[in-house]
Amino acid sequence: MQQQDEMDTGNLKIGVVGAGSWGTALANLLASKGYAIDLWVFEKDIKDQIQQSGENSVFLPDIKLSSNLHPSNDLAGVVSGKDMVLVVVPSHVMRETTLLMAGHLAKDAIVVSASKGIENNTHLTMTGVMQETLVEIPSHHLAVLSGPSFAREVARNLPTVVTAASKDSATVDLVQQVMATPYFRVYTSDDVTGVQLGGSLKNVIAIAAGVIDGLELGLNTRAALITRGMTEIRRLGLKMGANPRTFTGLAGFGDLILTCTGHLSRNHTVGKKIGQGEKVNDILGQMRMVAEGVKTAKSVYNLSRKLGVEMPISHETYRILYEDLSPREAVMRLMTRELKQELDED
Repeated sequence: MQQQDEMDTGNLKIGVVGAGSWGTALANLLASKGYAIDLWVFEKDIKDQIQQSGENSVFLPDIKLSSNLHPSNDLAGVVSGKDMVLVVVPSHVMRETTLLMAGHLAKDAIVVSASKGIENNTHLTMTGVMQETLVEIPSHHLAVLSGPSFAREVARNLPTVVTAASKDSATVDLVQQVMATPYFRVYTSDDVTGVQLGGSLKNVIAIAAGVIDGLELGLNTRAALITRGMTEIRRLGLKMGANPRTFTGLAGFGDLILTCTGHLSRNHTVGKKIGQGEKVNDILGQMRMVAEGVKTAKSVYNLSRKLGVEMPISHETYRILYEDLSPREAVMRLMTRELKQELDED
């Protein structure tokens, strides 16, 4: 690939892997910008529907998709020969999907993760997984995209602001230039770890916020939970070498506030139904879309214990999800913990 300052970005070949709501929205954003976008779709019926009607009615209904968007069930074909590939699959299939991509990518391709999660068994971020599966791609060609961004609002061209991060300035500057539109503003960062942790851990806190709303405990309680939830995210981030300032930005508080309060949040919806008395397995059985926070809660619980990081809200959320702890008991356990000062020393 030519260096960014030599490249006409309008000629970039781009593939998008994953046709859920977020993958479809990002693919359509780029297609509407004029790029010819190959979109890998796992389900044949959805691929056929996009081809025939120009709509993904399962994951992004009532949004007319650009004619520059070309769906395909052929993963190798979608990623082969591309200058840039966006990977937008659920975190629990990131390893499987990228292993299938390996060997088909151009050696100088830039690979962007727009998935939010932490792998259960390894506790790796999504770029951490990619470094193990896409060994042909150097780490400085990996990037992430995160921030407060509901897919439906992006698809409706409502003003949205996000963060792109990479360890390499040329890589992240290119991602910024390619992704930005008058309604989709992109800031850059070099804190790959912090941006990914903020985007992943906020889903766990959003489930907890939904529980609070389901229990009808009020706005005071929700505000406190969001604030103390960010304290937990920051603690883990500092332990893992992230820049603490990241958590005051778009991929931190920005995404946390959106996901904990927005009615379009799948994680908040799961938590709210739990607070209203529904069982986790019943809730998930009714959903075709993925609520990332359910799986991430397990990763965070085990990772924080391994690293010795205090994360009481995240731990109680894990117990609600996996140990059938009563939501009201979880709240009481949090409220009656040992009293202490607010600010961490670090």
